[in-house]
Amino acid sequence: MDDDERLLHASSFGAAAVAYAEHRPDYAQAAVRWALAPAPGPRVLDLGAGTGKLTAVLAASAARGADVVAVEPDPEMLAQLRRSLPGVRALRGSAEEIPLPDGSVDAVVAGNAMHWFDMAVAGPEIARVLAPGGVLAGLWNVMDDRVDWVAGLAAVAGSAAVGPRDTPAAWRAETADMHLPQSGGAARFGSAEQAEFPHGQRRTADSLVATLATRAGLLVMPEQEREAALGRISAFLASQPDTARGEFTLPLLTAVLRVRRL
Repeated sequence: MDDDERLLHASSFGAAAVAYAEHRPDYAQAAVRWALAPAPGPRVLDLGAGTGKLTAVLAASAARGADVVAVEPDPEMLAQLRRSLPGVRALRGSAEEIPLPDGSVDAVVAGNAMHWFDMAVAGPEIARVLAPGGVLAGLWNVMDDRVDWVAGLAAVAGSAAVGPRDTPAAWRAETADMHLPQSGGAARFGSAEQAEFPHGQRRTADSLVATLATRAGLLVMPEQEREAALGRISAFLASQPDTARGEFTLPLLTAVLRVRRL
């Protein structure tokens, strides 16, 4: 994906902010705990926070001492976050221009967002706001295609709905080093670590279609193509015993990429 295409996809979510807030899953608490485990202190930045799906899990940790701030560039997404989590400090900004002082956080986390960062610019910015020994962690919810019907859904949905980081094996291959700061410069980062944690989301066929409709690949499609793709997904779900009637659990893994600032 070139820079123009990345920007188009990354800026597509605002128009679907309400649906994103309603339908996207949260993150496994065990994954968040692992992501933050090496952090030297309680100050956590959720960068590219969207409507606050990860922020909410972080905010739930406030009773255990977490001090959370969220930063999001899209005004519609940020408005949804502020409505959902009025007690969280939420600022307009981006990974490439973080509105926080030097060394002001102990951890930077990003939920399904780090792949949108221009890391050549964002890497030094993240290093700037991180205290020495601080942690950078990206979290992604990926569909567990070891389950047969999930593998079938991924095949039917196509790459616009189930992209290159949306299944476990693809995530491992695509993410290992691609979304991390370069090790050169004044601030250095250690070796990357990956981990995956079981998760799930209760869905119906209709609400799973609505969830997939918030994927960037579908949001940027021409309307006729988008409706055709969603129609194929809906027909597939109606044909599967596991998903045709009532609620079911969409098997997910919360996958984490973690690195420490040296």
